[in-house]
Amino acid sequence: MAAVAFRPLVSRDGTPIAIFGSGSGPPLLLLHGTTADHTTFRVLGPRLERQFTVQAMDRRGRGVSGDTLPYSIQREFEDVAAVAETLAAESGGPVPIFGHSYGGRCALGAALLTDAIERVICYEGAPAPPGRSYRPSGVEARLRKRLEAGDPAGVLSTFMTEIVGMTSAELAAFRADPIWPVRVAAAGTILRELEAEASEPASLHALGAVRQPVLQLLGSASLPIFRAATVALDARLADCRIVEIAGAKHAAHHTHPDAVVEAVRAFIAALDQG
Repeated sequence: MAAVAFRPLVSRDGTPIAIFGSGSGPPLLLLHGTTADHTTFRVLGPRLERQFTVQAMDRRGRGVSGDTLPYSIQREFEDVAAVAETLAAESGGPVPIFGHSYGGRCALGAALLTDAIERVICYEGAPAPPGRSYRPSGVEARLRKRLEAGDPAGVLSTFMTEIVGMTSAELAAFRADPIWPVRVAAAGTILRELEAEASEPASLHALGAVRQPVLQLLGSASLPIFRAATVALDARLADCRIVEIAGAKHAAHHTHPDAVVEAVRAFIAALDQG
């Protein structure tokens, strides 16, 4: 994503949060997932800029945003709410948010804190249903062992294969991508997000209380747990719909960007029309 304007905002606990704006039209806030920063939208962003003023965040601890400890997902919710409130004040009304994976969960959590969020588009960010988990048994211990051994590339590889569901060929392609070293550099934040997503504030019970309209996007080729979580959250939300992206997995914003854009546009247009 080629950002044309950068600025820092300040979250409720004083942490500086960076946003990168580009495009024209009504605002749309983009939230990246675990391992990423705002540059994960380098494929999707230019397509959305044709209709929206895209504002892409670096979540705390990523990119050029700050990072105040101790970490908790509640602070992430507050970060997103603070950015949304700034954008809403500037634009004269509440703003929609698109969140990928963990970013989708942060968008849902923020929607519980502020009326500045108009609607939420969540790509495979739903919490796992009771008795299910995104995390294979013992993966936290394996990640911690690699972190302690000074092997951030191993941390990232483990996360991508065991949790995201990348095949060996997909991982090899990712390793060959110029973005790989950037993602490796942020691998130290993976474990804390895995632990935080299992906390009560990030649960189905908590996030199912969101009252704003929600669009959940789901890749038809994603791991079964993503579908189970999406359906479980749909059953709890007051106003939710699900759109499946045919042939996509967890990274549809890279592999199927046009289908994602069409789903986002249709969702926002349908609600705008009443």
